[in-house]
Amino acid sequence: MSVEAPAATGNMGEPHPRFDARLKVTGGARYASDMPVDNPAYAYLVTSAIARGRIVSINLGEAQNVPGVLHIMTHENTSKDVKDSKLFSDGGFSGTSIIPLQSDKVWHDGQIVAVVVAETYEAAREAGYRVKIEYEAEQPSATFESNGVQVQAAADVKKTHEDPKVGDFDGAFASAEVKVDATYFTPTQHHNPIELFTTTCAWAGDKLTVYEPSQTMYGMKNGIASQLGIEPEQVRVVSNFVGGAFGSKGSLTPRTALTAIAARRVGRPVKLVATRQQGFTIATYRAETKQRVRLGASRDGKLTALSHEGWEVTSRPDNYMVAGTDATTRMYDVANVQSKVSIVHADRNTPGFMRSPPELPYMFGLESAIDELAYALDIDPIELRRKNDTMKEPIKGLPYTSRSVMQCFDEGAKSFGWSKREPKPGSMRDGDWLVGLGCAMSCYPTQMAPSSARVRLSQNGELRVETASHEIGNGAYTVIGQIAAERLGVPYEKVSVVLGDSDYPAAPVSGGSITTASVCNCVAEACDAIRAELGINDPKGDVLAALKSRGRGAIERYAEWTPKGVPDGALAKLYSGQAMPTGGTKDKERIMFAFGAEFIEVRVHQRTREIRVPRIVGAFAAGRIVNPRTARSQLMGGLIWGVSSALHEATEIDKRAARYVNKDLAEYLVPVNADIDQLEVFMIPEEDHEVNPLGIKGIGELGNVGTNAAVANAVYHATGKRIRDLPIRLETLLA
Repeated sequence: MSVEAPAATGNMGEPHPRFDARLKVTGGARYASDMPVDNPAYAYLVTSAIARGRIVSINLGEAQNVPGVLHIMTHENTSKDVKDSKLFSDGGFSGTSIIPLQSDKVWHDGQIVAVVVAETYEAAREAGYRVKIEYEAEQPSATFESNGVQVQAAADVKKTHEDPKVGDFDGAFASAEVKVDATYFTPTQHHNPIELFTTTCAWAGDKLTVYEPSQTMYGMKNGIASQLGIEPEQVRVVSNFVGGAFGSKGSLTPRTALTAIAARRVGRPVKLVATRQQGFTIATYRAETKQRVRLGASRDGKLTALSHEGWEVTSRPDNYMVAGTDATTRMYDVANVQSKVSIVHADRNTPGFMRSPPELPYMFGLESAIDELAYALDIDPIELRRKNDTMKEPIKGLPYTSRSVMQCFDEGAKSFGWSKREPKPGSMRDGDWLVGLGCAMSCYPTQMAPSSARVRLSQNGELRVETASHEIGNGAYTVIGQIAAERLGVPYEKVSVVLGDSDYPAAPVSGGSITTASVCNCVAEACDAIRAELGINDPKGDVLAALKSRGRGAIERYAEWTPKGVPDGALAKLYSGQAMPTGGTKDKERIMFAFGAEFIEVRVHQRTREIRVPRIVGAFAAGRIVNPRTARSQLMGGLIWGVSSALHEATEIDKRAARYVNKDLAEYLVPVNADIDQLEVFMIPEEDHEVNPLGIKGIGELGNVGTNAAVANAVYHATGKRIRDLPIRLETLLA
């Protein structure tokens, strides 16, 4: 694994070091809970001890006697203070429709049932432990197959949902010469960002400032205003840096409004830092899935039929769904396709977006089944994919703007040494270790959303970019600055980028890998407007000389960018907090995806069945790469997370009580350095002039799609045992 920054090749930009790197490693970066406020009080959440039922009584006597306690909020004094709001996935702002402290009803384990405010965090926590609550518990439903769950077809609960279908699957599958029919499972997973879920609220008269790690400045600004019944102009949201999010900070959680109400009641700023354990239930998570994949093929390996059905757990009141069949039904050239997604309502908190929300779980099912078909046909897994590669998606026959899947497989296979693979499972050994090699396709839809930005060029050569986008670890400060410097021909070191404040021009949610494609195209437009104002048509023209020759001290331009395919009024909706993304499978004339190929070597001890991953290779094609250093880091992190998805991560559920068991980082397992040895990332130069003016495809979520399938496929090659239920564990291989 090289520590050197990858050199720029093809249409890649320069590998500048991250703008925020030094700030973060020296402690100079201020996160939401670091922001200074005058004379803060501290909040502590009390959460439910049952998963379903009602609160019979609340005794606050002992809690109120703790020295320093200022106020305690319960449903008895707060039930009408927070307005209802729609789910983010339904065009609203919230990650859940469940509003804590609204009534005595308990919807799920760990639901907020009281908020204690005190002079110190320690006093608030102590009082929280002394709140006495009596419950009337009901038997909860935890997950698939639990008594009392309600199953609904996604198409029945959401008008915009489509189950992709074409041709006659039943007939084609019945007559197929070779078939695969298998069921796959992916578990509940929690984001566990290092930065906890924090909120600080401060009122100045009727104006509210919220410091909270967020992926959506304007979504939070408008969402919290709606919940509190005030105007959006009364709210300012600040989040200059986000210490990990992965989707968990992309929508409004119930804690924000409660903290704002607490601050108003005690007449001073209130800081809330939820515990690691509370983060499992007061925010969203990746829902577990059950999938049935059926493939039919001719003896020569040509796919003739594909069916992908999925079931996903959601909460009792919400219809959240990930619906990954939208992508999986379009990955291969097959004439007969059917799909269906169903949601399973259980007594759980509402799931939500988690890095590659649809693709990571659903591509595990598809790419595992493709591997199973390759063995059934006795065809090399890469050659099977080559035989079924396509430049048109099969559902509507739309052309891909670009699709470099096989280039990724060829380059990755060459580096990985795939040609040395012995096809027969269990045939490769190194002493006591069984060696397995596996591969899988990676994909992610190329999406963009309307964006706005302000760019100011001063006579001294300083360039300032303002936009309410977010630095969530994606390198946004750096790549936005690079585009501005490149477009105006000024040194990168002279550029300052300011993000994470709702006082800046509106930007879309930092999710769906849309930030670079959206904001950078907007910044480029603002820079082009400056060139036009100065009368410079030559791309190499000196803007500073032109500025000085006109006797101007500075020039500033505000720009709005709207990608093709968004509806009228999209920019107005952006300022009202709605991102309105387009691209991927949404375009009526074309289909836009980034692709990759991932290769995994596993070693499985022949007696203990210990699993190790000594080598990982990922090759990716994602249009223009603005900064190969930050891009490689994104893809590398994605690959590691993919290994984590295959071998480590699972939130364990007590099915009797519908409660999470391993709510900490001691037992919620993630990879450490010892788990990852050699890791190589290759970026295949790819030009795509159709996706957007700069030719940028998102990569933030691309790297971790398919990796879990590649690991499972490698484990099968090593052991001859097919694991269809993640994560893969010793006891499963020993059984």
